[in-house]
Amino acid sequence: MGSRSFYAASILLPAPVREAAYALYAFCRFSDDLVDLGDGGQRAIAHLRHRLDQAYAGTPAGHPIDRAFADMILRFGMPRALPEALIEGLAWDVEGVRCDGITDLYAYAARVAGSVGAMMCVLMGIRDAAVVSRACNLGIAMQLTNIARDVGEDARAGRLYLPRAWLREAGQDPDAWLADPKATPAVRATVTRLIETAEGLYGASGAAIAHLPRRCRPAIFAARHLYREIGLEVLNREADSVSDRARVPGSRKLALMAQAVKDAVTTARRPLSGRGLPEAAFLVEAVRHAPPAAGPAIPPLGPFARRVLWVAELFAALEARQRQPG
Repeated sequence: MGSRSFYAASILLPAPVREAAYALYAFCRFSDDLVDLGDGGQRAIAHLRHRLDQAYAGTPAGHPIDRAFADMILRFGMPRALPEALIEGLAWDVEGVRCDGITDLYAYAARVAGSVGAMMCVLMGIRDAAVVSRACNLGIAMQLTNIARDVGEDARAGRLYLPRAWLREAGQDPDAWLADPKATPAVRATVTRLIETAEGLYGASGAAIAHLPRRCRPAIFAARHLYREIGLEVLNREADSVSDRARVPGSRKLALMAQAVKDAVTTARRPLSGRGLPEAAFLVEAVRHAPPAAGPAIPPLGPFARRVLWVAELFAALEARQRQPG
């Protein structure tokens, strides 16, 4: 999730979960930026895996992000397979991920975003497989939205995440388009199809949010609403995410956060039907079979959380500055 959407949603979390989420977010953002903004390639991936080794060994690197992340691992019993999945997805990026069909995209999104949904379940004390699977689906939906929004930006960086089979079905050669990206009818149709796919995943997530702790529900509804709205804004622009990048106005974000609070109160808890995406099943199993946390449920993280918050706020400010025109 982008910095501004993350902060909009996170302010609705209860303080102990919010502090843990900051540690998680800072680690994920640091990992993503190290791969995206650095020039190390596989060296960056190896460096991340080494730092993960240190965190799980209880001897984190001296950076406050590592120390807060290691503290969170211990207190909440975070299964190692989850951050490992995130790093694996980043390694796919380094290698040049190629999504021929939607299942390839699901597999990639499960690693870079579904893993975050699973980790948030751990922070909220949720281990139920049905709920975790839908949290992974929600993370995947957010990643599909992110891809639909950033088609042009990714193409200008030489990356294409849209399912290539979908592009060919719409009459667009993927490699020829990547060499000269424009908002062609075929690309618009493919972006629309991707947003509609995400809509199905968003639609199924509301019932699962009702199974979360009461104090956590507003924040997760807010994250769902804010990211879903980005996809709807792309559609409002006739699915042209090549010429410009869709943004949700601040006033609309406030309205969606108010709606999230209302939904958290009014959405009834009912049995969950259907199954999660098979591409995320390994994440669900990792949570289900994880040993219990070493500390009490939803404990405070201690003094490093404040420093992690400062780092994450800096990331948000830098991202906002980078997005400004000129």
